[in-house]
Amino acid sequence: MTMDYNFDEIIDRTHTNCIKYDGRQKFFGNANVMPLWVADMDFKTPDFIVDAVRQRAEHPVYGYTFRPESYSNAIVSWLKRRHDWSVKPEWISFSPGVVAGLTLAIKAFSDEGDGVIVQTPVYNPFFDAVKGTNRRMVENPLKLVDGRYTFDLEDLRGKIDARTRLLLLCNPQNPGGMVWTPDELLGLADICLQNKILIISDEIHSDLIYPGNKHTPMASLSEAIAANTVTCMAPSKTFNMAGLTTSFLVIPNKRHLVRYERELHVPHLHMGNLFGTVALEAAYNNGADWVDQLMIYLRDSFNELQKFVAQKMPKVKVMKPEGTYLIWLDFSAYGLNDDELNQRLIEYGVGLNRGIQFGKQGSGYMRLNMGCPRSVLMEALERIEKALGGL
Repeated sequence: MTMDYNFDEIIDRTHTNCIKYDGRQKFFGNANVMPLWVADMDFKTPDFIVDAVRQRAEHPVYGYTFRPESYSNAIVSWLKRRHDWSVKPEWISFSPGVVAGLTLAIKAFSDEGDGVIVQTPVYNPFFDAVKGTNRRMVENPLKLVDGRYTFDLEDLRGKIDARTRLLLLCNPQNPGGMVWTPDELLGLADICLQNKILIISDEIHSDLIYPGNKHTPMASLSEAIAANTVTCMAPSKTFNMAGLTTSFLVIPNKRHLVRYERELHVPHLHMGNLFGTVALEAAYNNGADWVDQLMIYLRDSFNELQKFVAQKMPKVKVMKPEGTYLIWLDFSAYGLNDDELNQRLIEYGVGLNRGIQFGKQGSGYMRLNMGCPRSVLMEALERIEKALGGL
């Protein structure tokens, strides 16, 4: 494939109120670490998005707006082309972010004290969404089999009780990068259907799939599963536009849609972001080639990372991602506790996410964001090698 986009370009993101860079002192106590942590990329948001936003910005009034029919049509078309999932426009609702949508869904479909299943290690805002709404977290840890996570369905069956209402699914999985297979998803969905447990599926990384893998939306598997699934998605990870706070939910079950939108409208969160609407349409109408080239670049970056670790840090175990730009690294062979490991990397100038943030199964791990120019990634790996030297 001809590469029309330059992912090697280094963009200075400092002094833009950027969490990833301008938040380093607060989060690491060191403003100079190389930040390979928070999950946005250091690549330019594509020109076709920037141009669309700039064109709308030239109009001198930024007043109240609604999302036009073309917005829903862009989503429907993208999901069909990328994931072979046929979605109706009337199934689509809004959220200012996937975590916000997930949290509103927890409030809409459960009561305080109800059980919500969380499959650890997992994206840590899941914990906040459950605890912050006064629900009871039911941990169903993933199983590590041949270097890859999979569902522990036997453990799941044993954890369900009369007040277990919801299951939070991360598909693709963060931090491990699993792209769940149809068989894996069917096994999980069957248990949920049998026990009347609604699935809330975070599929924000669904476009970031490496060649040889295919994302399967949970709700695409059958009509019964679709009626029992609320899917949370966004273009923000795919096209590096998280700051535009525009996400959407796909809710085929009309009764569920009405209940969710009641939660959405009460705090007046349904209005959305003027520029986010424009950006979503531009992304989904024009972004296919950009994403394809991005995933080839990220694949090649991972291959270089894997080679470097095998040659220079063989005690580190690397989980091979099937999707996402997030890499799950097991440092446990070095015998450091989580604080010691984190502090050592910071001292050598690298800021990663602590594995323990994603659940106790993450102890000894760190999550690395390789959504950056390859030269930056390789320099960070060299610093990590120095940090671990002699151990």
